[in-house]
Amino acid sequence: MIPTVVWGTGNVGRAAIRAVEAHPALTLTAVLVHDPAKTGRDAGDLGGVGRTLGVTATDDITAVLADRPRAVVYAASGDIRPDDALADIGRAIRAGAVVVTPSLYPLYDQRNAPPELRDPVLAAVAEGGGSLFVSGVDPGWGNDVLPLLVSGLGTEVDVIRCQEIFDYSTYEQEDSVRHLIGMGHPLDYQPLMLAESVPTMVWGGQIRLMARALGVELDEIRETLDRRALETTVLTRTMGEFAAGTQGAVRFEVQGIVAGEPRIVIEHITRIHPSCAPDWPTPPDGVGAHRVVIEGRPRIEVTVEASDEGENRSAGGNATAVGRLVSAIDWLVDAKPGLYDALDVPLRPAVGRLGRRTT
Repeated sequence: MIPTVVWGTGNVGRAAIRAVEAHPALTLTAVLVHDPAKTGRDAGDLGGVGRTLGVTATDDITAVLADRPRAVVYAASGDIRPDDALADIGRAIRAGAVVVTPSLYPLYDQRNAPPELRDPVLAAVAEGGGSLFVSGVDPGWGNDVLPLLVSGLGTEVDVIRCQEIFDYSTYEQEDSVRHLIGMGHPLDYQPLMLAESVPTMVWGGQIRLMARALGVELDEIRETLDRRALETTVLTRTMGEFAAGTQGAVRFEVQGIVAGEPRIVIEHITRIHPSCAPDWPTPPDGVGAHRVVIEGRPRIEVTVEASDEGENRSAGGNATAVGRLVSAIDWLVDAKPGLYDALDVPLRPAVGRLGRRTT
C-alpha cells in the first residue's frame, strides 16, 4: 500500500479523498488543510465519503512531510497563488513524495514550461527523489489523451477540436466566475482569464502536447475571443443575481496553426445562464459537457458528461481530473524520479475497482 496525503479539501480535495480511499493500491495517511475550522475533522467527513476514515485533518505541514509520505495529491488552488503552490509542491518533492496536482497550468506541458517554474521542480527532484505529474480535465485529459485516442480512429484528420461547454452557475468558485472570468461585470471590464495571452498560458501547453504526439510542427498559437451580454437580469440558484447588460457568456479559442491553418483547437463556451448566446453550441442537457470533434473522414464526435456530489456537473469534472491523477500514482511510484506530462503517463484502467464500493 502506498502512503498518500491529500493536501487541500476544496472542490478538488474532496474528490481526492474519495479517490485515494477507493484505490486498492493506496492508503490515506494524512489530510492537510488551511482553514482552522477544518482541523481536527475526520477525512471521511471532509471528503463526503459517508463514513469515518480515522484520519484527522491537520495544518501541520512540517509534521506530515516529516513522515515522508510516498505520494501527495496537491489539491490546493494555484490560480491566484502560483508561487505558494510551487513552493508547497517543491517541499513535498524534496520529502521524497510523488506529487500529482492540477494546480500549475504552465507545467502541464513541462518540456516548454518557463525556467522559473521548471528549474525549481527539477532541483527538488534531484534533492529529494520525488516526482511531479500535473494534469486535470480541461486543461487535462479533455485536450490531450482523449482527443489523441479518438484521432487514431480517423482515416483523414483535418481538425481536432476540443470543447468545454458549461453553465458556470454550477461552478462552486464564485470569485473565479465573477472576477477571473468576468461574469456579471460590464463588458468593458477586463477579466484576468480573458486577457490577451492568458488563454495561451493556460491551454497552449495542451496544443503543444497534441502537436508533439501527432508529429506536426506548429507555426504559432492564436487566440480568438467573443463575449455576450445578458439581455435580461437572471437569478441563479448558486450565485445570486446577474444583471442585464453585464457579461453572461464567453466563447474563446486557442488555436494551433499548422501550415497556416487552425488544425488543433481548444474552445471554451461558457455561460452563466442558458438564455445568453443561444446560437452558440450547447451541451446535450444544457448544463455541461466536454466534447472532442474530429473533422475529417469519418467525422467523429465524442461527448463526455460527468456528475458527482448530487448530480453536480462541475463536481463531476473535478472528480475525473482527480481520477486521472490518483490513478497515475502507482505508475509514478514505480517510475524513476522526474517531471512528467500526459504523454509520459498512461491513462490507467480501473484495476481492482470494478464493482468495489467504498460508501
